[in-house]
Amino acid sequence: MSLVDNKRIAKNTLLLYVRMLLVMGVSLFTSRILLRSLGEVDYGLYNVVGGVIVLFSYLNNSLATATSRFVTYEIGRQDLPQLQNVVKNSLLIHTSLAALILILGETIGLYIVNNVLQIPEARLAACNVVYQIVIASAMLTVLQSPFNAIIIAKERMSLFAYIGLFEAFARLATALIVEIYDGDKLMVFAGLQGVAAVVIFGIYLFYATKRFANFFSRTAKFQKQMAKQLLGYTTWSLIGSTASMLKHHGINVLLNVFFGPIVNAANAIAWQVNMAIINFTTNFNTAVNPQIIKSYAAGQLDEMKNLVFKSGRFGFFLLLLLCLPILFETDLVLALWLGEFPAYTADFVRLVLILSMVESFTHSIGCAVQATGKIKYYQIVISGVTLLNFPIVWLALHFGAPPTSAFSLSIAVSATTLMMRLWFINRLLGIGYFEYISKVFCRAFAVVPLSLVVPFAFIFLCEAGIERAILLTLSTILVTLLAVFLVGINRDERRMVGGFISKHIGRNA
Repeated sequence: MSLVDNKRIAKNTLLLYVRMLLVMGVSLFTSRILLRSLGEVDYGLYNVVGGVIVLFSYLNNSLATATSRFVTYEIGRQDLPQLQNVVKNSLLIHTSLAALILILGETIGLYIVNNVLQIPEARLAACNVVYQIVIASAMLTVLQSPFNAIIIAKERMSLFAYIGLFEAFARLATALIVEIYDGDKLMVFAGLQGVAAVVIFGIYLFYATKRFANFFSRTAKFQKQMAKQLLGYTTWSLIGSTASMLKHHGINVLLNVFFGPIVNAANAIAWQVNMAIINFTTNFNTAVNPQIIKSYAAGQLDEMKNLVFKSGRFGFFLLLLLCLPILFETDLVLALWLGEFPAYTADFVRLVLILSMVESFTHSIGCAVQATGKIKYYQIVISGVTLLNFPIVWLALHFGAPPTSAFSLSIAVSATTLMMRLWFINRLLGIGYFEYISKVFCRAFAVVPLSLVVPFAFIFLCEAGIERAILLTLSTILVTLLAVFLVGINRDERRMVGGFISKHIGRNA
């Protein structure tokens, strides 16, 4: 019996998208208020100071990935005692990791804040207070990871929808309070963000322990072998997390060192736009990934392979639909959203979106490799190449390259590692190079030139303005959807989409 539930994937994806649209609207409005209230310097400082502890909290991402994989795998095998052991041991290890982050944060991280970053003397005390709040929030994020893993593995996406809405409106309330506050706005903003982190941790803890109480067993004990498996998986995942850390937040530190906090503000805005956009693929992958792992655990390799192909293509299509209008109308979008914005912001936005489109293919590949549990050499090779991104960018900036070169180099490195990943899914899962290329890359890239015709026509034939942006966006989305339907999906998928449309048109006729 197949574990792949297309209806559940569609339902969970739709639910997450509705949440994402609301969150995106609120978040974009909130960012405008925060940039205006904090100013470019404090906005950039919060981003880079928070990025320092994120360097250490990336340790958590490795262990969270391991926990999620093992929990989902045991659910697929329907082995409750082993599942209880996984949960118990992951809780113990996450608690130890939270303590480690506290130690690292109060030593190495504190040194970086006070001796490496470019922080105006008048703002140093405030940044230290903010930093302590960020450390506490990072520890809570670590502690809630096992509960997140359980909820994702059980595909309870409604909770994420509600928490996402809470986070968005809490951030909006925080921004409004900061705007009217007369004191140090940066410290108040960080403090209120910390309160929200406490509340969210409490929600995850309460829901997971009450809704899935049978996953938590008092008789389950610390098992050296289980801990060894989790930590062994984590060790190799940590290499990938370190590479990702240096690629994103490490480069943010480099931008601060070479160009100062205002460029950090431009970088923060670019990633804010990017996060709003890539949530489309993140939500899709969140809905699909548990079924990829469960299918592998149940030995249903053909179903898993088809999910990998679909996830790669549809993740790219979703990003393409949203990114194309923004890539062509970046300056207008930023002007309408923020009014005034720092230098380099528009260029950063374009480059970050292109980077995300390249990386959209990697998520399902990475999930498939994680499902096998054989990630040692995968992480060594992929992460080893990705780690080169940091020194390459440092050298480029050291010899006078502009800030935009950091993102151009990141795109080149990501494209290189994408091709390397195909070798691993061939070796570990028997997915042929040409099979993946023909079923994913060829169909995805065939859509791109067809989709570019309309926006280029508007750019060359029409004057810039809101009217052009609206027409360009609507027509580009329509043409892209048509291109996806005609060349981006296969015959069975077209038949399924056509049947869905006919059914609903007939129902409403």
